Amino acid sequence: MLVLVAIVGGTARAHAQIPGAELTQVQVTRESLLDLQQRLEEAAASGTYSGELRARAREQAERVRQRLADGDFQVGDRVYLQVDAETALTDTFVVRQGRVLRLPGIPDVPVQGVLRSELASHLTRELAQYVRNPVVRTQSLIRVTVTGAVGSQGFYTVPVEAGVNEVLLAAGGVGGTARLDRLRIERGNEVLYEKEEVERVVTLGATLDALGVQAGDRFVVPATVARNWWQTLQSVNAFITLPLSILAVSRAF
Repeated sequence: MLVLVAIVGGTARAHAQIPGAELTQVQVTRESLLDLQQRLEEAAASGTYSGELRARAREQAERVRQRLADGDFQVGDRVYLQVDAETALTDTFVVRQGRVLRLPGIPDVPVQGVLRSELASHLTRELAQYVRNPVVRTQSLIRVTVTGAVGSQGFYTVPVEAGVNEVLLAAGGVGGTARLDRLRIERGNEVLYEKEEVERVVTLGATLDALGVQAGDRFVVPATVARNWWQTLQSVNAFITLPLSILAVSRAF
């Protein structure tokens, strides 16, 4: 998970001061993360910041360091792989225990320590041991659950660069009884985001990757009892009919 200081928690002033808040892109490079780690470590040691901000910078630096070591792929994530002229290798594959991709006809390919921005080049190198001059294209996907007042509840595999609104649209959009002000994202028994936090990350156009959403997380859209038509219209328009500029930001992350 990348730096989330700009998304949740703290004050607006604190967000502006800590280095690296702008780096929430899915395809961020290793060089950018190393630069971010250095800037955060410098901020943590600087007398320019308050003790609270220095502690926050140290925490964020550790998260970046951990991401560089672990990579971006969790067990249960999915990868769409296309290899020209290799139909058996063109499919969606699941990241399995040990953070490996199990591909047909070749040994498991490790993705431990691999960033999303490195996936295509990493798989090209790995497959070159078994396929002559492979031409590889990839897309990182994640499987989540959507329940509640949506068009069709169930499991959905979506790109990690998608935003919350795009997950709901994949599930057929919200129903007329949806309480979008109570939308929440859950993992097991834990609530990751709810109420104002969800509204904030949607407005910012934060991607699932930037939010730290993992395979198996749930998007819960509670329903309400009968409401008048004007309340329902206001609720749906406030969330799904977002400005096109916000949707563009979501795709850019």
